Amino acid sequence: MTSNDENPLKLFNSLTRSLETYTPIHDGEARVYTCGPTVYNYPHIGNMRAYVFADTLGRALSYKGYALKHVINITDVGHLTDDGDEGEDKLEKMASEKSQDIWDIAKHYTHAYWDDIKALNIRQPAKWSIATDYVPAMIEFAKSIADKHCYLCETGLYFDVSTVEDYGRLARAASDNEAEGRIDAVTDKRNAADFAIWRKTPEGEKRQMEWDSPWGKGAPGWHLECSVMSKELLGFPFDIHTGGIDHREIHHANEIAQNQAIEGCGGLSGCAENSGAKIWMHNNFLIDRAGKMSKSSGEFLRVQLLIDKGFHPLAYRMMCLQAHYRSELEFSWDNLVAAFTRLKRLVMMMERMDRSIEAAEPSHQKLTAPMQKFDAAICDDLNTSIALTALDEVVSMKKIDAAQKLGAIKVMDDVLGLNLMALSRTDLRVRPKDAQLSEEEVEAQLSLRKEAKANKDFPTSDAIRDMLNDKGIELMDGDPLGWEWKI
Repeated sequence: MTSNDENPLKLFNSLTRSLETYTPIHDGEARVYTCGPTVYNYPHIGNMRAYVFADTLGRALSYKGYALKHVINITDVGHLTDDGDEGEDKLEKMASEKSQDIWDIAKHYTHAYWDDIKALNIRQPAKWSIATDYVPAMIEFAKSIADKHCYLCETGLYFDVSTVEDYGRLARAASDNEAEGRIDAVTDKRNAADFAIWRKTPEGEKRQMEWDSPWGKGAPGWHLECSVMSKELLGFPFDIHTGGIDHREIHHANEIAQNQAIEGCGGLSGCAENSGAKIWMHNNFLIDRAGKMSKSSGEFLRVQLLIDKGFHPLAYRMMCLQAHYRSELEFSWDNLVAAFTRLKRLVMMMERMDRSIEAAEPSHQKLTAPMQKFDAAICDDLNTSIALTALDEVVSMKKIDAAQKLGAIKVMDDVLGLNLMALSRTDLRVRPKDAQLSEEEVEAQLSLRKEAKANKDFPTSDAIRDMLNDKGIELMDGDPLGWEWKI
């Protein structure tokens, strides 16, 4: 932790499209809301980049001395198959396709998402807010703005975007036509950009998730959920709202409109707090040119697939940290291998240190420059790629007091979240799903091979190497990292 006054944290605000010095609304406290997953399927690694980013932001706020109150929601109702407010509810659709109870589906995929959160060393938020727990509050919120801002259609209660100032400012639509072009038409909407606050269950149908409301039996709109939960748990205005860049164009623009309505309709120009949050932050896309990111592609890219192929999940975290959160990041297996190699190198060097000693405040003069470099990078809109180079410098340093060196590494890793104070080579040697030998069997064969080489029995040594190679084990003789073998 460092003083939040010495070198202030600067963050890019998507609403103003500018870098702004972070100043908390509540003294000494940072309140952050992150748009969480819709739990109708497993999250892919592109989804998870948003949570690595949000976690890094939270860690940076803690590092700068703020008491963090972070909320992440779980959307278990209301998110349609088309983010532009059309189509079927994603969970209802999945429940119908699988002939399963919708609550069981939501529970299963929520726990799968939480498994990925743990695997990526993402800290637990102050609150996981489950959308269906807040439906009564959503109805009350909608009732309070309905008279001035909403109208009833055959399909439900809709928000009239012309009733608030600066609608779509977050998305920066060049014209009304551009904004409208992103949203499919509903015949009785007043404006193409109007969106559902409450969706009525069609006559003659029954949803697995539906509630009584003044506008008929049905379910809340996706955009309403985050407005209600962020207001209930953090209060308006709060400090920072995060999400993927795909949320910037419609979901967050609609959320902001609702927030303006409930707070008195103030405009957004020069007063971001009227949007509900002071700062809106968005991470960019993870690009997969092989086309395996989509959940409709069969074996799509998810954290468990990386593990099944023998990668420790923190290799993916490292890959995310090597790029700025606002830049596109291309996924490839080669890029993941490179990130994994960098993580292995750090772990190898950490294992040479005595991590059992108590970390001390890093006061050695040689540590000053990399610590300042690290702080400047984090304060420059979370520039983790530069922060990692500062970490590399400290880990590589020699003739430094061990306790102070460990203290510096701990400060940095508390922000980067690579778990360097605990990770070992054994942890990183992940057994692929299709591995034919256990780690113990490989180590036993390596012991026999070392014995054969010591006795100059090279035919036996080569035979063991060839047998292991046939089983998918590559020996790494002469590897500068000293890793010995990999699968």
